[in-house]
Amino acid sequence: MKRSRVLHILANLGTGGAERMVAHIATGLDPQRFEVAVVSISKPFGTDVEELLAEAGVKVWYLGKGPGFDFRIYSRLHRVFREYQPDIVHTHVHVLRYALPSMLYLKPALMLHTVHNLAEWEVEPRGRWLQRFAFEHGIVPVAVAQEVAASLQRLYKIPPCPVVGNCIPTDLYAFPKTPRAEWRVKEGFHDGDVLFGCVARFAPQKNHALLLQAFAQGAASDPRAHLVLAGGGDLLEPLRAQANDLGLAGRIHFLGVRTDVPDVLAAMDAFVLSSDFEGNPLSVIEAMAAGLPTVSTAAGGVPELIENGREGFVVPLGDLNGLAKSMAFLLSHEKVRRSMGAAAARRAKDKFDVAVMIKAYQDLYETLPIRRQPRGESDTRGRSVVARVEEEVGQNR
Repeated sequence: MKRSRVLHILANLGTGGAERMVAHIATGLDPQRFEVAVVSISKPFGTDVEELLAEAGVKVWYLGKGPGFDFRIYSRLHRVFREYQPDIVHTHVHVLRYALPSMLYLKPALMLHTVHNLAEWEVEPRGRWLQRFAFEHGIVPVAVAQEVAASLQRLYKIPPCPVVGNCIPTDLYAFPKTPRAEWRVKEGFHDGDVLFGCVARFAPQKNHALLLQAFAQGAASDPRAHLVLAGGGDLLEPLRAQANDLGLAGRIHFLGVRTDVPDVLAAMDAFVLSSDFEGNPLSVIEAMAAGLPTVSTAAGGVPELIENGREGFVVPLGDLNGLAKSMAFLLSHEKVRRSMGAAAARRAKDKFDVAVMIKAYQDLYETLPIRRQPRGESDTRGRSVVARVEEEVGQNR
């Protein structure tokens, strides 16, 4: 049986949720049925995601995109298409501006685009015409949560699209390499400390400022409580300053970007997230798999992951008091923390293990109708998309 060639295209192979999802798919698809390769529009960054793909023997092209809009990517990506000749092209995040011309010109049998965030936040308003054009001309949108699918219908006026939730290798988080007590000693925490952890980049979307305020208003009144933040980003220094202003510099801890996230989570007592918007955050699923109760705002697909009052607490967006009270409640009720954490681990194993996602994408790849267009029409569309992109972004060259 001839294997289908699958080509995933994404902006880079950093440490975010979309990048990890691609790595899980690329290494998890049935090798008897699929041959998988990956394109990173950017250069390599030396991340653990890149290492994972390399160790698995997955072919990766790094196109070396420069700052801003880089017209060289068109020809570089087109050469990849010519060389690899994919049957299925699967794009992610905001790469359609580069990939769509070659997709329309060379007509792979199936073209998909996974939307990892609410549609209103996936691309800038000027770029939405391209997303709409793609969805009208053979590219199948796939949403990572029901709320994301609803946002696609709302913004682009398209029919309901397939939904495949993000998933993770749950055993990796259920059985960390470093024991909880050992990690705590190494990082300077005591056994009796109650640690609220958050793994997220320091970006406006995540609204860490709200989280710091909520911690100060509630749990911080108990000297056992600590807020532990893993991640990096442009807002790191302003958040450090905020912690100082709150008088909590010794209780709010910035770990930096970590590659030992399973070990970090294993040492926590609860997970917290204060985002203003999300798609289907892997960080919450990772925390659930690690057996942690979660306190989160109802951002994007979060309510689809956590049943409020069962695996944690979900509060309205921007709800400072809700976050503060929920964190304080978990701090004061150890048995509830443990029971919610156990429920979260069971739900993660049953619903969000990577095997569930792999099967769903394999089914999509094999059951979605093949979408082909006449060669002449496809050629014209491919060229016209390039011309339109050049017109739209020319002022930013």
